[in-house]
Amino acid sequence: MSAEAPNEGALGRRRGRARLDLRRLGRAALSGSGPRGRLPDAIDHVAKVHRAHHPGADLDILRRAYLLAESSHRGQTRKSGEPYITHPLAVTLILAELGAETTTLTASLLHDTVEDTEVTLDQVRCQFGEEVRFLVDGVTKLEKVDYGAAAEPETFRKMLVATGNDVRVMSIKLADRLHNMRTLGVMRPEKQARIAKVTRDVLIPLAERLGVQALKTELEDLVFAILHPEEYARTRDLVLAHADRPDPLVETAERVRAVLREAGIAADVLVRSRHFVSVHRVRLKRGRVTGSDLGRLLVLVAEDADCYAVLGELHTCFTPFVSEFKDFIAVPKFNLYQSLHTAVAGPSGEAAQVLIRTHQMHRVAEAGVVALGNPYATPETPDAADGERVDPTRPGWLSRLLEWQRATPDPDTFWTSLRDELAQDREVTVFRADGGTIGLPAGSSCVDAAYAQYGDGAHSCIGARVNGRLATLSTVLRDGDTLQLLMSRDTASGPSPDWLEHARTPAARIAIERWLATHPVPDPVAALAPPTPDRPCPPPRSTAPAARWPVVVTADGTDLAATSVRLAGCCTPVPPDEVTGFAVRGGAVTVHRAHCPAVGRMVTSGRHPVEVRWSSPESAGAFDYRVTLLAESFSRPHLLADLTEAIAGEGAAVISAAVEPPHEQRVRHTYTLQLADAAQLPELIRAMRRVPGVYDVERAGRAFAGARL
Repeated sequence: MSAEAPNEGALGRRRGRARLDLRRLGRAALSGSGPRGRLPDAIDHVAKVHRAHHPGADLDILRRAYLLAESSHRGQTRKSGEPYITHPLAVTLILAELGAETTTLTASLLHDTVEDTEVTLDQVRCQFGEEVRFLVDGVTKLEKVDYGAAAEPETFRKMLVATGNDVRVMSIKLADRLHNMRTLGVMRPEKQARIAKVTRDVLIPLAERLGVQALKTELEDLVFAILHPEEYARTRDLVLAHADRPDPLVETAERVRAVLREAGIAADVLVRSRHFVSVHRVRLKRGRVTGSDLGRLLVLVAEDADCYAVLGELHTCFTPFVSEFKDFIAVPKFNLYQSLHTAVAGPSGEAAQVLIRTHQMHRVAEAGVVALGNPYATPETPDAADGERVDPTRPGWLSRLLEWQRATPDPDTFWTSLRDELAQDREVTVFRADGGTIGLPAGSSCVDAAYAQYGDGAHSCIGARVNGRLATLSTVLRDGDTLQLLMSRDTASGPSPDWLEHARTPAARIAIERWLATHPVPDPVAALAPPTPDRPCPPPRSTAPAARWPVVVTADGTDLAATSVRLAGCCTPVPPDEVTGFAVRGGAVTVHRAHCPAVGRMVTSGRHPVEVRWSSPESAGAFDYRVTLLAESFSRPHLLADLTEAIAGEGAAVISAAVEPPHEQRVRHTYTLQLADAAQLPELIRAMRRVPGVYDVERAGRAFAGARL
């Protein structure tokens, strides 16, 4: 399916976005520049849109930029046959609609001149200044003749570094990719798919992180049409099927207007259509789509306080769906987004989603960093110490990208790590004990936080306190946690290979892998051989005391007496689990359940497993066993007391317990228990499942049947 389909058809009309008439622009471009000093007809529409956002904008620099671009690209055509100048004009209009300031528009008109014409960066600097030169250079691709297969990843690396200095570089790139995606239908299907995949994996996540929702949503629909044509067609037909039916949101919007008028709150109440990918997600989540699911109500007010006043009126005069309420004004998203989200019952009882925000919040929600104008301009009233400029466009995720890319010279590793980093769709903020904060992707552990705070200095981290309590480095951090990292005085110490199991961020993984590469793990057989007078066995590096377990380590068919065998905390194996082991520094072996997710990751990374087995049942009886169980239940009073009573009734001792805050009336518990006999485990799990309200109990390392998405 052509990438142009969702834009030129129903989608373009639903979104109501202005579009350039490329044929008209082509004719205007071919007709010449017109009288000297007069704004060319081809750029007249861009100028009007720009002046609507910036009434005092200097249009002469846009005129000069257009004349240089038009003369440089003259004679060049796009694959569609249109004059090439229509592309920079279309990119510039996209940015003008978002409210971009004049410097950005100037650079967007020139963004392909250095790459595709004889114009040089020095010429751009001489005629338009250093800022425009930097922006044009930032979006200029590296030549394949120089970089070969590495040209694309290295181009993105170059753009990211430039974005770290001026976020407007990525704004131009996103608008450039949007117009290319709109006109992708003239290319071969295989090239469409390749470009769409890069857009999905890299550009759309970057648009999300920069808060440019207007570009992100359209890019999502264009990618959806190319990579999933059948699902796209089904969603389009679903939307069209409701087009001739009464829209229930229209009636709800009128009722909301009446309520707010009566309350004396000035507000604009609009029905805002969902884009196709959003409708598709609703269908996958609920199994069906109603008329109310095809859009949302958008309430725009003047002040922050009015947002909460509107919320109060809606929850008083309508039946609210409390589980749908989210406050992104008090706690903004990491991409600048602010809004109140709620849902109320419509005339037929169906949920109507409502977004409440100020007009300024709406501009930022649509245009993200573009709505900030020029964040590098000297403010009229400087509020930064020593005259330093304030840069609100350097969020934590961008700083992390810039940090780890420096340590990743290999293009393939950089490209893979970039996609992995951008795949994380949520951030958490952790408060440091010294008063600072650390921004991390959701699901990050103390290991990730250590490398985010200390870089390579995190190699000597030996533990952590989370919310004042001692915690392992594998502990997953949650939004708002307070973290104190415990560091060893031995600066020569280094990370265990086990840390890779808990590292989620590329920065942590790259630093750990780099250290391990220069400090290789000893050969498993040599490491586990019995000590001799001239070769004493070195103690294992571990933050916990070594323990002996009923495990025999076997190498090359010979049983070896391991000086230290550790059972992995991520899956806590017990007999008769099928197990496998991995040698770690210091001659120790960490034993995992064979199906533990960490095993697959270590094998994929090149680690070689060591064959291990449980010792005989007779000798096993002399040992205690630890196991970690995860329980999910419905929230109710006295649940924790009933669960611990059931555990004690089976003769198990609680080593540690953690209870997550309730989420949608559900609670997740994590227990580390000590058993005298591994045979107790099945009956213990059954006893915990019999506790009223508990609907699942599983070993750590296995997915819940009812796990949250």
